[in-house]
Amino acid sequence: MNIVLFDEPSIRTQLLPFTFTRPAASIRIGIVTIAEKWQHYLGEVSFLTEAYLAEKFRVMSASDNLLINGALCPDEQVVKVIQQLPINTSLVKQGKILAVRSISLDWNNSSATQEYAGEVVMIDQVWKIFQHNAQQIRLDYQRMTAGRKSAPISDKHTRTYNENQIFLEEGVTLRAAVLNAEDGPIYLGKNSVVQEGALIKGPFALCEGSHVNMGGKMRGGTTIGPFSKVGGEIGNSVIFGYSNKAHDGFLGNSVLGEWCNLGADTNTSNLKNNYENVKIWNYAKGGFHDTGLQFCGLMMGDHSKCGINTMFNTGTVVGVSANIFGDGFPRTFIPSFAWGGASGFTTFQLNKAFETASKVMSRRNKQLDDVEKNILKHVFEQSAQNRIWEKK
Repeated sequence: MNIVLFDEPSIRTQLLPFTFTRPAASIRIGIVTIAEKWQHYLGEVSFLTEAYLAEKFRVMSASDNLLINGALCPDEQVVKVIQQLPINTSLVKQGKILAVRSISLDWNNSSATQEYAGEVVMIDQVWKIFQHNAQQIRLDYQRMTAGRKSAPISDKHTRTYNENQIFLEEGVTLRAAVLNAEDGPIYLGKNSVVQEGALIKGPFALCEGSHVNMGGKMRGGTTIGPFSKVGGEIGNSVIFGYSNKAHDGFLGNSVLGEWCNLGADTNTSNLKNNYENVKIWNYAKGGFHDTGLQFCGLMMGDHSKCGINTMFNTGTVVGVSANIFGDGFPRTFIPSFAWGGASGFTTFQLNKAFETASKVMSRRNKQLDDVEKNILKHVFEQSAQNRIWEKK
């Protein structure tokens, strides 16, 4: 069967700003992306997504297609049921389509439906990325390390707790750190670096080529995606990859996309002073939505940056390629391609955004090619409605 991960439009909109630049299945949660989880179970996958993303995230078609909701995190039970779907049948859960087996790529047209009786993890809101991250680290760790032996911890100054739940891939550098896996596993990816004095508590994942800087305090439920550098204090947060929070400052109950940078001493509030539920900007609603959570920090889309000593209020949402700086608390919704801070914003023009993105990506030996530029150009145009200062 041909495996296709599709974007359900209402879910995709709920997952903005992260789905401005990727399909839902390319969201990282746990150690790997949702797509990589499905690849483990079913083999090669492709993506059915928005037209402007299709050149980067291509779709394959066949006479027998298994179309799976890209926001659905797999487990052995749901995978088994999906694999046994008859042709032209949808698997649903409380009205939501989980998967369809079809002769076409039309995931919303089947002659029969089958209700799924088990529990599912559906990443259909941005805060669910960090909310489910700890459990997804545990599941990914179990799957990725099964039958394998960890590289040894040779540094005599590193202290470990529950070492049988600590796994090092090839090339890890570990110096004078404390690794506590009593509450969950710790995964250190290929060629990752944990510097002197770092404190790490599981569940925790440090992906390929990433660094925890000297004295970094990594709380449980945290994933640092590939080729990122982090320091200070981070808890229950997900960094997709190629992003930096290298200095002191607190990041909690938050999600950062790719190619982000937080300046030194940037702090995020993840709890309101009155302990009320956190409301965050919701693109589908065009307004603020109650998360039902007491703890919710920063949601920052790809290519966004902030200057030193930036202070983010509880439940701040930042779009794609925003540049935030200055004193005071900026607003809790910062549109894509915003330039400024608490004193006001202007537009980060597209040519300048391209210049910055090109410099940043080249530092990781990546290129801002025409495909990437076209995606950013579409986001710039699509997000213009949110840049209210342009309408004055």
